[in-house]
Amino acid sequence: MVDAADDSAAGGAPASAPDPAIEAGRLLFARPWSFVRGVPNMDVLPPAEGLEIAFAGRSNVGKSSLINALTGQGGLARTSNTPGRTQELNLFRPDDADGLTVVDMPGYGYAKAPKAQVAAWNALVFSYLRGRPNLRRVYVLIDARHGLKANDEDVLSLLDKAAASYQIVLTKADKIGSRALTDLIADTAKRIVRRPAAYPTLIATSSEKYRGIDELRAAIWTLMHE
Repeated sequence: MVDAADDSAAGGAPASAPDPAIEAGRLLFARPWSFVRGVPNMDVLPPAEGLEIAFAGRSNVGKSSLINALTGQGGLARTSNTPGRTQELNLFRPDDADGLTVVDMPGYGYAKAPKAQVAAWNALVFSYLRGRPNLRRVYVLIDARHGLKANDEDVLSLLDKAAASYQIVLTKADKIGSRALTDLIADTAKRIVRRPAAYPTLIATSSEKYRGIDELRAAIWTLMHE
């Protein structure tokens, strides 16, 4: 995927003026962030305050790495090579209590997970989605190397059922070629077009290369000010 700046460098139309939301998003995540708590069940979920966004995705899709890239704090969200390690809702907030909470949801799709664990995940997540009045959007992370899987579709259906607004974020976009990424974005957009709770625009990211991080920060800042 080629951005406007690349077009200009190649002799195309001049790049447009910088989006002010990019700088605002950078400042939003430039402050120190801290882990608030892990939530194993709804009984210990903190009161709904300010605005919440949540990150969902398959095990090892890169949720924790993306949160670390967004905040610029490499050790904020614990990363692991062990699928299914995150079993709670993990909450993060800026130290100055700016009114935004980021929620790292348990990963799904781990084939070796016991049925009881899967059932507990479904119960916790659905209760959170249906019962959290300040949840503004769920960012569903999809590995760009694999695209939408059957269990991703199941989660999108759960979000539709819960009437929880969500947006697709592609992770590890640096691991595939630009043509493959363009095709994946187009195919995924077609597959979600009839889903009632889906936001139509996709964001392609790479936590390793910091690709798309500015755009995601800007999208979150814009969401806070709509």
